[in-house]
Amino acid sequence: MSRYTWRTAILEVGMIVVGLVFLFPVYVLFSLAFKAPGDPSPTIGLPSQPTFDNFVNAWQQGGLGGALMNSALVTVVTVGITVLLAASAAYPLSRVGARWSKVAYALFLGGLLLPAQLAMLPLYQTVRDLHLLGSLTGVILVNIGTSMPFAIFLYAGFLRALPPEYEEAAAIDGASGFRTFWSIVFPLLKPITVTIVVLNAVFTWNDFLTPLLYLSNSGNKTVTVAVYGFSGQFGTQWNLVFAGIVISILPILTVYFLLQRYIVQGFAGGLKG
Repeated sequence: MSRYTWRTAILEVGMIVVGLVFLFPVYVLFSLAFKAPGDPSPTIGLPSQPTFDNFVNAWQQGGLGGALMNSALVTVVTVGITVLLAASAAYPLSRVGARWSKVAYALFLGGLLLPAQLAMLPLYQTVRDLHLLGSLTGVILVNIGTSMPFAIFLYAGFLRALPPEYEEAAAIDGASGFRTFWSIVFPLLKPITVTIVVLNAVFTWNDFLTPLLYLSNSGNKTVTVAVYGFSGQFGTQWNLVFAGIVISILPILTVYFLLQRYIVQGFAGGLKG
């Protein structure tokens, strides 16, 4: 008896329809990115004469080279420091059973519940008082602060699922707590570390509001702000906007596809805790 039934056929058709719905914005993005100004083809139709001039003009007019470097610097530093701080904080929070650790963990989780808009004004004033407005350092510090609660949450959940036998054996051999964590425990956190790296990298790379607020009126700009620059008071250069979006998503999309298989592993380990 065939296991392929009419229900299976309906399910497959439904999945194909859902896939096409999700692919449609991607099709529109690339179609408009390759469409020359004044192209007579329909708005969502394929370009009659595809051109790469949009990408060249977007790169030159928007200064996307420098913007990509700024975005890469902000993303790499933010993710690197977040991983080091979050892992170091989550380890004692998940292993120490004292009341202070539970209170500290609850305070960190409070950062997941509070809307980011509540901290926008005091954060801006703090960055201003530190004379970091217009610098990438200010953006990095804000991004690290906003990324820490979720990273600690994932690390703590993953650590609670790890058996403590490795640490006990290291303690018997005379290893210090610092040596035990960095030589034994941290390598075991690879799945959840990659998950945190990918999620934070995507969020930081695509962040628009933070660089717009803290880098305004300065020579520094990230790629999202650079693409936004094609929208002006007297009109929007849509062909350059879509070409700039394509250029901006390619680096982070490549990283995501290379590391995506670790994301599920990291969440699966964290959910066990």
